[in-house]
Amino acid sequence: MSDADDATRAAIAGRAAREGAAVAADSFRTDLTVEHKGEKTDVVTQVDRDAQEAVIETIRKTFPDDPIVGEEADALKDVPEAGPAWIVDPIDGTNNYVGGIRAFGTAVAAVVDGEPVGAAFDCPALSDRYRVGPDGPFRNDEPLSVSDCADPEAATVCPTFWWDFDQRDQYAAANRVLVERFGDMRRFGCAQLELAMVASGALEGTMTNLRANSWDTVAGVKLIREAGGVVTDLEGERWRHDSDGLVASNGAIHDELLAAARDIEA
Repeated sequence: MSDADDATRAAIAGRAAREGAAVAADSFRTDLTVEHKGEKTDVVTQVDRDAQEAVIETIRKTFPDDPIVGEEADALKDVPEAGPAWIVDPIDGTNNYVGGIRAFGTAVAAVVDGEPVGAAFDCPALSDRYRVGPDGPFRNDEPLSVSDCADPEAATVCPTFWWDFDQRDQYAAANRVLVERFGDMRRFGCAQLELAMVASGALEGTMTNLRANSWDTVAGVKLIREAGGVVTDLEGERWRHDSDGLVASNGAIHDELLAAARDIEA
């Protein structure tokens, strides 16, 4: 596909993310009916489904036949290896959303042959809109760049994704290795936001030893790479949507962060 095609897909990703985020914003801090998908911490609301439908409707107006991978309902769960597709998380950070915490947003990524060509992450309660396409990565139309911090003891990092109750030893280990190796630690409960914060320089890195869902990651990974950062798997190889583990950084502290991620199960 041409750069013009990529630019069109990036623009539609931004438009679709705005539509989904608007649905989420309308019901934020209202009386929500909360359902559980299985685990006690894995929650969903009707707003998640409505936001996903708004995203899909926006994509379908321009690309009616493209496959759509999404977290909710009957959307595909695996990213096609060939051809164009879309990856949607209608509300990333649903637990935050349900609790009235502003750290949530709608993520949309356009991929071709499994690789992102454009993406957007819209955080309505924070008034932040991240987007990336052929013209680069932006937050609220300001260009993004990763932090230039090269000293792990001055770096702020984040453990990302959720370790289930039968993996709490790994959750504890993830926190321990970060506290021991880096200057400070944060956790926001919204993977796409954490990745976007690495892209913007607010964090020096984020990591997990777990395999992550594509809807939680692909948009943010694209932002980081275009902002000058590095994203690998646990082997230090270039991260893909089906990789084991995810280590994302400004590049300067990547080796130390990769070592920390590997130490979780040591």
